[in-house]
Amino acid sequence: MKMEHELIKRQINDWYLEYSNDIYQYVLFMIRDHSQAKDIMQDTFLRAYSNIDSFHGGNVKSWLLRIARNLTIDYIRKKKPMSLIFEAIPLIKDNSLSPDQTVTLNETEKELYHALGKIKRTYREVIILRKIKELSVKETSDLLGWSESKVKTTLLRAMAALKTQLEQEGYKHETI
Repeated sequence: MKMEHELIKRQINDWYLEYSNDIYQYVLFMIRDHSQAKDIMQDTFLRAYSNIDSFHGGNVKSWLLRIARNLTIDYIRKKKPMSLIFEAIPLIKDNSLSPDQTVTLNETEKELYHALGKIKRTYREVIILRKIKELSVKETSDLLGWSESKVKTTLLRAMAALKTQLEQEGYKHETI
């Protein structure tokens, strides 16, 4: 039993080394709060450790992202009254990044980061999963519990909304 426990700990540690940055970035793009994103990322791996029996093989990254998504949605729901206000009112300036953290983002990342925060959560999610995390339509469909056609349609609408948001902020992108 102790040997099995050690193997599980080692497996989770390997997954952490391989996927923690992806999980962190996904959560960060969803909630735009660095310290909370780190907490949710850590909780994702704790939940994976606790629920390792529910993993029956397949894509580890998708399973971990599903856990992170659920934890992120729980976090958003707890903050719902405040987040609804912020989503309803366009933000003038995002102060969630420290000056040091802002300097490390290049200009394109800053544009994208701010614009993503201003579009609908479902749009933000599908863009992050498909375009930033580069999950397949099938993986995204499984993760979100949507049909593949809904993923494709929502992504098209999301990209149009992101383009509109970027243009409203004065940016012109040829690739979007």
